[in-house]
Amino acid sequence: MKRTTEFVLGLIGGIFGFFGAMFALAFGGLDAAFNESGTSQFTGLGWSAMLFSILAIVASVIVKKKAKLGGILLLVSAVGGIISIFVFFILPAVLILIAGCMGVFRKEPVKTVPAE
Repeated sequence: MKRTTEFVLGLIGGIFGFFGAMFALAFGGLDAAFNESGTSQFTGLGWSAMLFSILAIVASVIVKKKAKLGGILLLVSAVGGIISIFVFFILPAVLILIAGCMGVFRKEPVKTVPAE
């Protein structure tokens, strides 16, 4: 069965998540520059969101061959991205979550052989 919908949603969500993580890293750099301690929590959370975005892109490729495994990886990526940077990962998490649920719960059609 073609899993084009899951692939496209996961890929778009992963790309949007990548941009959200870059935005969080930029905020973290600005926060570290103006903060007295010179460090920012946003930087670490941005890097974790970057890893979850990469996982979503890889899982969207995997979902074409192994739907259940790819779907589970997409779900893990969506939940991890929401935990890491909630504000910047809302839209990507929704897209990745929909793709993950479709990958896990969508059934393969039963092929019937016509009777002779």
